[in-house]
Amino acid sequence: MASDIQERIKKLIIDRRLPSGASLPTEPELMALLGVSRNSVREALKALQAMGIVEIRHGFGTYVGPMSVAPMIEGLTFRTVAGHYRGEDSLLQLLELREAVETGLIARLAGRVPASDLAELDALIERMEREAAEGSVAAETDRAFHATLYRGLGNLLLGEVLEAFWDAFHKVRTDLVDVPQDPKVTCRQHREILDAVRSGDVLRAEQAIREHFGNIRTRVASTAPTDA
Repeated sequence: MASDIQERIKKLIIDRRLPSGASLPTEPELMALLGVSRNSVREALKALQAMGIVEIRHGFGTYVGPMSVAPMIEGLTFRTVAGHYRGEDSLLQLLELREAVETGLIARLAGRVPASDLAELDALIERMEREAAEGSVAAETDRAFHATLYRGLGNLLLGEVLEAFWDAFHKVRTDLVDVPQDPKVTCRQHREILDAVRSGDVLRAEQAIREHFGNIRTRVASTAPTDA
């Protein structure tokens, strides 16, 4: 029953083409519209709020939520951490998922990245090199490189999904993995990815991405799960 009400509220949002932030019918209006009790409406709205589909503003009403992938990030992170402490290779599984996505996308980028993005990517690698000279490449610089690389595809949902994988992996990595990496290798691999994309060489670009993730996989695999 509860799931049915949730689906009907979601259908209402779709049918009325309501954007994020738009006001939803009041509780009494939803009760009349759906033919259900106040408790049933409230239970459904709370569940939809947990998914980011609606936002309940106490004293003001209920609105269409941001519908972001934040709940997926939290769920993915928790699943990975919990699996790690059960002795599973959940961090490697998450890494392989991200690798599959990026390897599949890189072919579409080879020779097609806008000049402005190439210039920004060059600047990010130069920043990596400066950071490497000081001891380590900042996670945010690495993150900015990958976000800029795929930005030219113009797919907002794709950008959100990649950010979700990045957030989940790096939250878990920060908590669970303490394996040193050679910052010079990080710089070299990102430079190879960029050079391959700039040249339009699809096979070289795919190989560069695989090498980059292979390096990360080796470091992750060398860290055994710890007891809770």
